[in-house]
Amino acid sequence: MNATAIDVTVLLGDPRLPDAYKRDHHYNPEDLENVQIMQRALSELDGFRFRYFDDHAGLLTELESHRPDLVLNFCDTGFRNDAQLELHVPALLELMGIPCTGAGPFGIVLTYDKAITRAVAAAHGIPVPSEVYVADGDDAALAGASYPALIKPARADGSLGITKNAVVDGPAAAARQLEAVRSELPGHAFLVQEFLSGPEYGVGLIGNPGQGFADLPPLEVDYSRLAPDLPRILGYESKALPDSPYWTDIKYQRAQSLSESVRRRMIAHCELLFARLQCRDYARFDFRTDADGEVKLMEVNTNPAWAHDGKLNFMAGFAGMRHGEMLGLILEAAVHRIGLRA
Repeated sequence: MNATAIDVTVLLGDPRLPDAYKRDHHYNPEDLENVQIMQRALSELDGFRFRYFDDHAGLLTELESHRPDLVLNFCDTGFRNDAQLELHVPALLELMGIPCTGAGPFGIVLTYDKAITRAVAAAHGIPVPSEVYVADGDDAALAGASYPALIKPARADGSLGITKNAVVDGPAAAARQLEAVRSELPGHAFLVQEFLSGPEYGVGLIGNPGQGFADLPPLEVDYSRLAPDLPRILGYESKALPDSPYWTDIKYQRAQSLSESVRRRMIAHCELLFARLQCRDYARFDFRTDADGEVKLMEVNTNPAWAHDGKLNFMAGFAGMRHGEMLGLILEAAVHRIGLRA
């Protein structure tokens, strides 16, 4: 190993602790396999020396006793696997003066709240779906929503609370779904959002404003294998339940139906929001087309899934990159932003 290699601590979720976003609320074999695949991919990279850490009870002691040059922050589960504590990880690192990859605490706060993200996008003229905000216990706003609609938590990650029942056709159905999902997520506010039924796309950016971004081809979600009676959505089943048709029958492909002008406009929107929402090093943007053919922004994901089977890696694959190369781009974006290497 080169003596001048950058010392990187890879910070991960804690498999010893419960995780509400995972199947049966704990780490499963596929989660542990993803970590192993990631470690093999990182081993391909020159110029870095990696140390892996996932014991959150000892995090402060670890950082004080072994101070790295850089933290590769893959703790997207949040501190102690609590998604609402995701921002606390980069906040702690900032307090300790340790640089890390990905968004800082403020960027995570902005994008974690989907209504705020939508408001920022709309203020910049970026098309967004219509929606109403429904506070806990207040269903009066349902009459003003556009139907069919998609019901989702206003502040959540990993499609928690979004299932095949999340698409509703009117206020009565919306009220029933809200009652059901509130039992799972008590105290949460929800968005009743115009359901976009057309093609669904993902755009990935790796890099930083002023330093440029990698050219990753947009992704399109292929719902063609999904049974006709199932709503075309990427809900919790598609991310956490391997025996669900949403896991087995949904595929991802290089976007086929985008015109060059629309692609360029989407990427311009993404670069604007990357800076405005204080993303760093990498982010993913989800779009979908409405019934009239207009492409609208759905969500912005800071620190999106790093796994080999995540959308970002699929987009890198469309560009001919291996998993390790994609992870290396994230590291190099952070290295140049921070100034660790000339």
